[in-house]
Amino acid sequence: MPAIAHIMIIKCRMQPYQLNPAIEPQFASVNDYIINHLGSNVPLVEKIGHYIVESGGKRLRPLLVLLAANACQYSGKHHISLSAVIEFIHTATLLHDDVVDNSDLRRGKDTANAKWGNAPSVLVGDFLYSRAFQIMVEIGSMPIMAVISNATNVIAEGEVLQLLNCRNPDTTEDAYMQVIIGKTAMLFEAATEVGAILANAPKEQQEALRNYGRHLGIAFQLVDDVMDYLSTAEEMGKNVGDDLAEGKPTLPLIQAMKAASEEDRQLIRKTIRKGGLDDLKPVIEIVRQTGAIEYTQEKALAQADLAIAALAALPESSFKETLTLLAHIAVNRNA
Repeated sequence: MPAIAHIMIIKCRMQPYQLNPAIEPQFASVNDYIINHLGSNVPLVEKIGHYIVESGGKRLRPLLVLLAANACQYSGKHHISLSAVIEFIHTATLLHDDVVDNSDLRRGKDTANAKWGNAPSVLVGDFLYSRAFQIMVEIGSMPIMAVISNATNVIAEGEVLQLLNCRNPDTTEDAYMQVIIGKTAMLFEAATEVGAILANAPKEQQEALRNYGRHLGIAFQLVDDVMDYLSTAEEMGKNVGDDLAEGKPTLPLIQAMKAASEEDRQLIRKTIRKGGLDDLKPVIEIVRQTGAIEYTQEKALAQADLAIAALAALPESSFKETLTLLAHIAVNRNA
């Protein structure tokens, strides 16, 4: 891994879909499909929908649908609309998350709730959820609908669990992992699994891609949590220390409390309880000095390795290679 890390970091500067030329036209079709299905009779719905969907995200989750379907030799066109379904669901969760977290910056831009208020943001999130299910009905696959409906339910539970853990310095690593498996990894898992289901892949390949998505999603979130203590607002597209300000006990904080002195541990506990950024600098210093960053990064690397190992069940192809590359990129990025 260290020998290729530098190459991976360079490739991180590319958009993920540019890693495989065969995917680029399909990815463009997904973007067109998304824009064409944001229409509404209510102008504000359409305005907010376009604002959040076009706000510069990498579209990693719909890309995973495309790669999974192609890796399983799918030859139809429903993977385009299915990718849009996943992106609509993801965008809906972002709208709701920003309201719950009272966030004012995402992807380097004002959040929708900062521009239009909480109520319109929540309701447009609901619109995107319902539009996703309208598209799924058109696809007409009950197994796919079963996976995605279950995923949206688990994601909602993960969000509530995270809310319950906020400002709780006694949150354990296991409890934290339960949150990110539901809140983040579940949609990655659903994206790769439905791509395989759409291709009518053997059960072994469906399970392999489901496991790949889950481990990739966990790795992705672990790196996100590290970046809250290492990156700048410009790199992340959100405010530095947002997790700390919201009193979220992420893994770097949980591990820092295990390894820190009693005085430093109490400072972190107090900061989690009250939220805010008054103690941001000393907490960042404690997180760095205790090795909590490296600990979390190692956990992310282990998850990326598990994701790559899951791909062994797939036939060799450029799409499988790109899935492997994405697992490396997930743990070697700065944005």
